[in-house]
Amino acid sequence: MPKAVVPEEKRRRRRPTKSGTVLSEALIVETALRMLREHGSTGLTARRLGLALDADPSTLYRYFRGMDELTLAIGDALIGQALRGWEPTGEWRADLRAVGLRIHAAYLAHPQAALLTTNRVTGRPNELAADEAVLDVLRTAGFPLPDTVRVYHAFIDQTLAFAALDAASLALPSAALHADEDMWRSTYARLPRATHPRIAEAAPLLAARMVDSAYPTALEMLLDSAEAQLTALLSRSSGR
Repeated sequence: MPKAVVPEEKRRRRRPTKSGTVLSEALIVETALRMLREHGSTGLTARRLGLALDADPSTLYRYFRGMDELTLAIGDALIGQALRGWEPTGEWRADLRAVGLRIHAAYLAHPQAALLTTNRVTGRPNELAADEAVLDVLRTAGFPLPDTVRVYHAFIDQTLAFAALDAASLALPSAALHADEDMWRSTYARLPRATHPRIAEAAPLLAARMVDSAYPTALEMLLDSAEAQLTALLSRSSGR
């Protein structure tokens, strides 16, 4: 049976760790992110996290019911980092673009954590705030509710899918990542036109583009589609 989580206000009154550190959810998540960055997902265990915090591993269960709940908190923290300082401008395309690029960048700053969390639904405050913000941007722009949900679904899933894909590349060992990137120059660029004419003609452009994320391009394509749909809806509603 999972242990009961002690309310935050009661945790703050507990004694510091041996090194004098006062534990908090934020400190535990921050330390977990560092461990993921340095050691990968296999290096994040309650025992190792306790050692890093100079605390008994059992102490962690006063804050989280288990490592899975900590994983959800990590994902929510990344979304919180993405939203920090963002304010809607009232221009819906610019606002969605900013939110998408911020979320994508926040995950890529912590690729190991991204691999653990991009496919999870946390239900935590930062995730809820992001969902509310995106839905509000779309509704305020004039999208009907069914279309709002459809565009929201595509926007969120596209952002997280590219974050997972790009994070997986960044999480590769350095040698493997460089080998993958060099493949566009060492193999694709040398294919003969007689056997692979389309690859051969596109090889220089492929070598330049394929080492970067396609997310910004895909995001603009999604926004173009959404804008075309909104324009058509507004035109029909106005009788033009």
